[in-house]
Amino acid sequence: MIFRSGPKHSKAVEAKAVEEAAHHLHAVGAPGHGVRHAAIIMDGNGRWAAKRGVPRFVGHKQGVEAVRTTVRAARDLGLEALTLYAFSSENWKRPEDEVTDLMGLLRHFIRSDVEEFVANNVRLKIIGNYRVLAPDLVDMIEDVARRTAHNTGTTLAIALNYGAQDEMVRAARALARSAASGDIDPDSIETAHIDAALDTADLPPLDLLIRTSGEQRLSNFLLWQAAYAELYFTDILWPDFDGAALKAALDAFAARERRFGGR
Repeated sequence: MIFRSGPKHSKAVEAKAVEEAAHHLHAVGAPGHGVRHAAIIMDGNGRWAAKRGVPRFVGHKQGVEAVRTTVRAARDLGLEALTLYAFSSENWKRPEDEVTDLMGLLRHFIRSDVEEFVANNVRLKIIGNYRVLAPDLVDMIEDVARRTAHNTGTTLAIALNYGAQDEMVRAARALARSAASGDIDPDSIETAHIDAALDTADLPPLDLLIRTSGEQRLSNFLLWQAAYAELYFTDILWPDFDGAALKAALDAFAARERRFGGR
């Protein structure tokens, strides 16, 4: 089911929903919304910067602040997992200086927020082929992942050098190797085997996929996992997204009846 928050439902309505969600953010909490795992395509940093006549880097920097705010809200709202599409496998096509800026912001985010992760029982997980990144960044990522591995609060999964089609290819290859070695009968392979071979194997099933900035496409993000997820599109640009906007999305989810193909 697709939720559309935008031109078809006036921006005034969306603004009112976000305002009401902000008022109730700490009062309502997780009970009732029903979302265990939400994912967000964080879109609109460049447009946010262009609207203000500032460099794209400023938009990306403000986007990092939105990540911090949203992760804290996810914890307060009781989400078991929040997956953020930080850098796709297609993002390498962007100008080299922009990629460099994005990697620099990632380093700063991890370095400055690790103690908060530890203090607030947040577990950091990385999905995607992140090991092709710069060695120092890989070491930093894996160190934080180790330090937070036993945390039992919200899991923050960051998608780095991630593409859903690549993820499914890697899963297929892993199953093919298992079949070739005789560890599994090819005719016995079921959806559960594929689930277990994906990067998200240890996360709850995806309930809600959010995309900011008004675009309405999945952009090669969690294609397998989103099979029965609810989709929520909002005109809010990512740097302006906050806990109230997340709560508004959760409220929209709570208003739906999920049938999973049934009646």
